[in-house]
Formats: sequence, structure tokens, C-alpha cells
Amino acid sequence: MNKQYLEKVFSASRMQKYFNAHPGNEAKAILHYQCNLQISEAFYPSLSVLEVALRNAVNEQLTKKFGTPDWYTHFPTTPGLTNLTKEISRAQQFIVTRGEIVTPSKVVAELTLGFWVRLFNTEYELILWKDLRKAFPNLPKSIRKRKTVSAPLNHFRNLRNRIFHNEPICWSFQNLENAHKEIILIMTWLHKDLPK
Repeated sequence: MNKQYLEKVFSASRMQKYFNAHPGNEAKAILHYQCNLQISEAFYPSLSVLEVALRNAVNEQLTKKFGTPDWYTHFPTTPGLTNLTKEISRAQQFIVTRGEIVTPSKVVAELTLGFWVRLFNTEYELILWKDLRKAFPNLPKSIRKRKTVSAPLNHFRNLRNRIFHNEPICWSFQNLENAHKEIILIMTWLHKDLPK
């Protein structure tokens, strides 16, 4: 592998960050890119486990709140939640396009991480937080606030998106260590033994 090959395959703009970081040292820039891939790969288990656990915990609370596994059908008529229906419709359309029957479990799986994290935004606090906080039974009462959950979930979503879109993450190992600790902390809030 060389600079010309990597720029052809991955684009010059993507690779430029690495070559700028190591001017005159092509081998080191390429190694840095490879290390970024390996570090990203190492995050996959934590990211995947947290995403699925979060989705299922929130789904459980929404099912209880609306009294039905297809809770998302109530969003179009629930004041303050109607702006989420576009994402729900898109998820349903993807299912139909694949020739599958739309079921609650398929809709839940098809909704993006951005959708699930967005439910913890300020605009939904009065509508959803009272119920969604129960998804985090191990969150200490002294800090059981929407913003305590929302901020780390958004950090998690941003890191996950950077990794899944093959963006560079390896510029600060301290930031990566902090991000991993935060992911483990959120897992613990959901289920005490989940990090294991």
C-alpha cells in the first residue's frame, strides 16, 4: 500500500488528515490509518451491545407507557411526538421494500440509533422522561435527570457514527479511554452486569 493507492480507494480528502499529521513520512501515515481501523474495530462489541440494549430497554418502557408493542402508532396523535413520525414511516417503508411484514419487533430494529437517542432530547422531557428514566434502573437517584442520560448518549451516538462511517477517531487516546468508560457506565445504568 502507498499514498496513491489509499487516496484512490478511500479518497484524498479522507487520507489527507493522516498525511498532514505525518509530513514526509508516508509509512507512518499509513500505519496511523491502519491503527485507526483496528481501534475502531475494537469498539464494535461495546457499541453494538449498548445500542441493542438501549433500544430494547427504551422499547420496553414505551410499550408500557402506551400499553401496546406498536407504541409508535400513537406518535402521530400524541402532541409533541408528531415530528418523530417521519423516522417511523421511513423504518416501516424499509421493511415493506424488503418484502417483509411490518411488525413491532421489525420496526424497533429498523429505527436508527439517532431516533432512540433523540427521545432523550429536551423537547421530549415533559412527555417521555418520566417513563424512559425507568430504562435505567441503576442510574443513581441523585443524578437521575434527563440531561445526565442525554449527554453521554449523544457522545456514544457521535462516536458510533464516526466509527461506522470510517472516520478518524485516534487523535486522542485519552478521549477514547473516556468514551469507553462512558459507554460502560451507560451499560451499567441499563443492566448492572451488561459490561461483563
